[in-house]
Amino acid sequence: MTADLAIAASDLVKHYPGDVRALRGVSLAVPTGTVFGLLGPNGAGKSTTVKILTTLTKATSGTAVVAGHDVDRQPDAVRRSIGCVFQKHAVDPEATGRENLLLQGHLYGLRGGTLRARAAELLDRFGLADAAGRLVRTWSGGMQRKLDVAMGLVHHPSVLFLDEPTTGLDPEARADLWAEIARLARGEGLTVLLTTHYLEEADRLADQLVIVDRGRVVAAGTAEQLKSELRGDALVVELGTAPAVPPVLPGVREVTLDGRTLRARVDDGARAVPAVLAGLEAAGLVPASVTVARPSLDDVYLRHTGRAFTADATPELEGATR
Repeated sequence: MTADLAIAASDLVKHYPGDVRALRGVSLAVPTGTVFGLLGPNGAGKSTTVKILTTLTKATSGTAVVAGHDVDRQPDAVRRSIGCVFQKHAVDPEATGRENLLLQGHLYGLRGGTLRARAAELLDRFGLADAAGRLVRTWSGGMQRKLDVAMGLVHHPSVLFLDEPTTGLDPEARADLWAEIARLARGEGLTVLLTTHYLEEADRLADQLVIVDRGRVVAAGTAEQLKSELRGDALVVELGTAPAVPPVLPGVREVTLDGRTLRARVDDGARAVPAVLAGLEAAGLVPASVTVARPSLDDVYLRHTGRAFTADATPELEGATR
């Protein structure tokens, strides 16, 4: 637990009734003034981790310090030091945008001209000033999400938790919010902990990230560090029919089969494709498509878990881990 860490968590374990083990020893070290990505599919334990760090639930075991305060012994100090934006909108649709911000400020003890100035500053910053006097139910989803983030910032927190902040947004609104998140961390020194199941989001925004799989941290580092660990190119073949076992192919390694999708790694994708096609033909398999790409975070996840990222949602567990 050092002074340059905004969040330091050690061996967080969380059990729920019915012997559901949501976290199995998660440790995090989040440097001050960075965007830190907590990456994993639904059911991985991301939201449980955030709930512990924001004092909404207690860990079964383990310790955590946020903004210099122990989450178990100093929960009120933690709450005053953080802002939270969760997956579901926290805005009042029957109030105006300005009224939402003023109410949020009142909850944190802000009053008078100081609060009005802060609300005006945030409305302008997020491009919401022109709509500030309208009822929020008339706003677009992207505008409402920006207001959510602004409400999380009204009291000048030192750590901002963003739990799946762009879920449900269209690509333009998502990109717009990405740009604002980057400005917050790099322009103001705010620490942002971002949970997401969008690989592109984590790759683009996070200075550092961890990948969580079924309650454990399976990989940690910068996106480039994690991708650089993977030698060669990623090969993805969509087959016409699903084989019972992965075929033996020349020049490939780390072969996994998910239904009709075969994934593997090759040293030189362009050179490997003709031999792979010949191997598939010899095995009596017909490829529908073949894709070669440089390593991605999806490949990193596949390497550490043996499963494709998008195929690893576990709805039953996700309900318990939230």
